[in-house]
Amino acid sequence: MNMLLNPPLLPVFAGLTPDLVEPALDQLLAAHREAIVTLADQAAPTWQSLAVPLEALDDKLNAAWSPVSQLNAVMNSEAWREAYNACIPKLSAFATEVGQNETLFRAWQALHDAPAFAELTVAQQRAVKNALRDFRMSGIGLPAEKKQRFAEITESLSRFTAKFADQVLDATQAWSLHVTDAEQLAGLPDNAMALLQSLAEAAGEPGWRVTLDMPSYIAVMTHARNRELREQVYTAYATRASEQGPHAGQFDNGPLITEILALRQEQAELLGFAHYAAL
Repeated sequence: MNMLLNPPLLPVFAGLTPDLVEPALDQLLAAHREAIVTLADQAAPTWQSLAVPLEALDDKLNAAWSPVSQLNAVMNSEAWREAYNACIPKLSAFATEVGQNETLFRAWQALHDAPAFAELTVAQQRAVKNALRDFRMSGIGLPAEKKQRFAEITESLSRFTAKFADQVLDATQAWSLHVTDAEQLAGLPDNAMALLQSLAEAAGEPGWRVTLDMPSYIAVMTHARNRELREQVYTAYATRASEQGPHAGQFDNGPLITEILALRQEQAELLGFAHYAAL
């Protein structure tokens, strides 16, 4: 059974494989769409009949997706990356679809305008107001053609930001430094030396292996007495996925940054803001 369809309270990571992800997400999103149609079509929505079940739907989707996102981050492989990136546009489209759902928006507005709104707690009232704000930030008030453009921008941003993260990860994993002279690592504590030795052994090398992963990077930058070593490691880390450094241009995120900034600016202007910072 695909545990993503009925996620446990705590994820069982050992039971998750990339092939489970997309089919499970497709089923979850289809079920969520059906449920939202029913929830939105209420004559007199209340907190219990609208907000509570919608929150439960969000929780279920988050419980299914969060372990997928985590595994893609810490066990990144071609299979996990393919599964993750195949789902990103679907999640983005679903979020935009919900955010521009006129019937659902009217249900939230009816909850806000009902006399019973005054009886809600301060936190509940705030949640209702934030929900209405989020509809506006999703382009609910835009004309049809601008809604479509907003959705296109949102989908592009989801793909570009995922690719940005992939290239940072690829650049991080592409760099390493093989050290055979222990004196170059003077100052590192025994546990850090053991870590770097294990990294070298995993790569089939004698000595020690410095990488840009956090445990290695922090150990060197914090404890290494060798100034030249620290500079070399820092430069490699600070120039990842850029046009500079040891892998200059190979994983360059510069063009992506330009695209992302332009799309954010356009999206902000669609919503009536002068720039993305204001949004």
